[in-house]
Amino acid sequence: MNNLDHRQRYLQIAFNYDLGIARRIVPRLPLHPRILIEAGTPFIKREGMHGVNALRSMWRGHIVADIKVSDGAVAEVAMVSAAGADAVTALGNSPTETLDLFVAYCDELKMISMIDMLGVEDPLDALRPMRQRPDVIVLHKGRDEEKTRGKMIQYRHVKRIRSKYDASISAAGGVGLTEARSAIFNGANIVVVNLVRPGDPWEGISTEEDIPAIARKFLETIE
Repeated sequence: MNNLDHRQRYLQIAFNYDLGIARRIVPRLPLHPRILIEAGTPFIKREGMHGVNALRSMWRGHIVADIKVSDGAVAEVAMVSAAGADAVTALGNSPTETLDLFVAYCDELKMISMIDMLGVEDPLDALRPMRQRPDVIVLHKGRDEEKTRGKMIQYRHVKRIRSKYDASISAAGGVGLTEARSAIFNGANIVVVNLVRPGDPWEGISTEEDIPAIARKFLETIE
């Protein structure tokens, strides 16, 4: 189950709150091969590996552990793999040694390696020194950047990355339906959408909406 088809377009739904919200929503989602469930960084910090394992018990498809490895790659990849994730993230501004170990160990465990370019000005600066090739490169505008005027997901890098790497491109950060269309138009093939509680300032799918119906709408939009 470790392979993603670079020609397909995927919806990654990010859970960033507690396990209670995940237990309410995940079992209602359509079990679709183009939906990935993400254990977001705040979720993992709150719920730990127990939370990742609980998501696996509810979802038979892909589970992304957004643990953002920055050091100790082998131990952290092993930890989320044992908890049931089959995809995991590392930060693109981590040492090259860490990123190479991260990708190599993901390959060994048949996990999907995702390198998150949050805070990286030019993704190729992180990728060029690497000996290993990641499965997914994430172009990411962070939560704290969403309200900054003029800050955008850097789609200008997509063609440059694709010219050198046979990898999926993921777009994350402030993604609603309009941004999802833009992401696909600009060449991304994974869109990451946050579940957002009412009153929180971030873009995404409200936890109070008909999430299964909206997930289907996203899949149609990015088809």
